[in-house]
Amino acid sequence: MGDAVLGAFVVYSRLNPYLVSLHMVLSLSMVVLAATLYHHSKYLYGPGARADRRDPWFSLLARLLWIPFVVLVVTGTATTGSGPHAGNTSGQLVARRLPFALSSAAWVHSVMAVLFIGLVTGLLAAIWRSDAPTPLKLGVRRLVLISLVQAAIGLTQYLTHLPAWLVELHIAGATSLAIGVTQFNLRQVARDREPGTRRAPAVTTPLVTA
Repeated sequence: MGDAVLGAFVVYSRLNPYLVSLHMVLSLSMVVLAATLYHHSKYLYGPGARADRRDPWFSLLARLLWIPFVVLVVTGTATTGSGPHAGNTSGQLVARRLPFALSSAAWVHSVMAVLFIGLVTGLLAAIWRSDAPTPLKLGVRRLVLISLVQAAIGLTQYLTHLPAWLVELHIAGATSLAIGVTQFNLRQVARDREPGTRRAPAVTTPLVTA
């Protein structure tokens, strides 16, 4: 509800860049909550439900990963807010931009992106060399892959002078990354599945010969 009200202010303020940035942060927060709700719909929670923490060290690192991720998102919104988009289409008013040089904002955002990729790559190496269960390995591998694709999109954006369609792809990548960080945290605890939610094993038809 708060994001919807904020969206109205974004429109009536003619895309105030500070409000647009906050709108992006709240929207990603809803994505995190949606991913959490989806996880809760598949696994048993509540009194008496199994909740075995897989590895306390990796669990702590997963929680701490939220800090660089949030900083990465905030610096990303600052970069977009200082760029040429939002209201510069033919026939529209050009929206007010953030008072930062695009090159400076992009540099700070890229430093945070490299730091984040380094952290998740280090996590990948540590988890893969340990006896961690498969869900943790798959979760951190997905994080690394999404981060690398997102970095490639961001670099292409900057080198091609920010075409609008790449900005949209970058937002989609940020959404995927938010889901990835959320799932990686949720996978730190082993839980039993809700009845009826487990995928049925593939059924192979035996070859009948005459």
